[in-house]
Amino acid sequence: MLTFRTNNKKYLGSTALEIVRALEADAENYRHRGQSLRQFLVWSLQSLSDRLPPRDLDLSDRLDDDELALSYLYLRDEYGAGKFEATP
Repeated sequence: MLTFRTNNKKYLGSTALEIVRALEADAENYRHRGQSLRQFLVWSLQSLSDRLPPRDLDLSDRLDDDELALSYLYLRDEYGAGKFEATP
């Protein structure tokens, strides 16, 4: 089970992609729900640009959605924009 905590809210999922989609559903200012994962991540990373270095804002075209979602959660954890935990 995976857990991600941010803004006093806890998200649970069996995959990182499930958690990122839950974050998307809760994003009040995001108007493109249900669109591509990359579109949401670009929007989200731009909103975190004050906490993340510019080099980490680029999304790799070589990663599939599951890998990209996992990388996104680890990145947010690394820079203090949430807490990501994976438990067996």
